[in-house]
Amino acid sequence: MSEEPRYRIGDLAKLTGTTPRTIRYYEEIGLLDSGRREPGAHRTFDDQDLERLRELLRLRELLGISLEELRELMAAESARASLREEWHAGIEDPVRQRKVLEQAQGHIDSQLALLRSRRDEIEKLTGELEGKRRRVSDRLRALKRRRVSSAG
Repeated sequence: MSEEPRYRIGDLAKLTGTTPRTIRYYEEIGLLDSGRREPGAHRTFDDQDLERLRELLRLRELLGISLEELRELMAAESARASLREEWHAGIEDPVRQRKVLEQAQGHIDSQLALLRSRRDEIEKLTGELEGKRRRVSDRLRALKRRRVSSAG
């Protein structure tokens, strides 16, 4: 049986395009587990840690969210993963089945609320920029009309 790859913090930083300092900070605030450490050795991370860090960085960049919002998003994702594991392990009790599904739906709803909020902010900014672009275009057209009428 082959052993799972282990990464030191510098390796993890290179693989994800971030810095060891960012990784340490993500560990400190609870977004990323603090790798495994053998006595007298450097701490190491596994493929699961690598994928989680990649997802954290992708979400942060894509959504432009605060670390607190990122923590909320990832906490909901972790909670859903636990519920999914429980579901796939097999739940006999219909009351518990309903409870698991309702909890999963609640976590999804909170994630959607965050994403919709970001989308609404982006749409508002887009509208503002489109309005500014229209005003500049109108001024350009007005300048062209003045040049044409003064040349004629």
